[in-house]
Amino acid sequence: MQVLLRRDVKGIGRRGDIVNVSSGHARNYLIPNGLAVEATDGAVAQAETLKKSRDLREAADRESARAIAAAFAEAPLVITAKAGATGKLFGSVTAADIAEAVQQQFHVVVERKHVSIESPIREVGTHKVTVALFGDVRGTLTVDVRAS
Repeated sequence: MQVLLRRDVKGIGRRGDIVNVSSGHARNYLIPNGLAVEATDGAVAQAETLKKSRDLREAADRESARAIAAAFAEAPLVITAKAGATGKLFGSVTAADIAEAVQQQFHVVVERKHVSIESPIREVGTHKVTVALFGDVRGTLTVDVRAS
């Protein structure tokens, strides 16, 4: 049975997709829970419009992510932290600290889980950090940790 998905369903498809599922699964789970409707001619036309708008939105988001990645490459992210005379920090700079500093300095909201560092930064100096911005778009950020 062909159905039009009204929401993303894990293992089946994304919103707006027309998929083939067993009629029992469609009648007993997808349709009663509002996750899908039967694929009629009108529903197929609606699915095409949803898919086009989703593709345009994703393309715009990908382009803005590339622009943000270019901005990350141009200027370093400056973080000040308390440090000892030898350059060791009292504590560390974590992914959450980096996400907060990116929001303050670049005015871009980045989630902590999208910041990729091998281990917390514990020394003054410059460090390279990778930030996942959108899908396959990643930005390399130079973090300049300074003693306060």
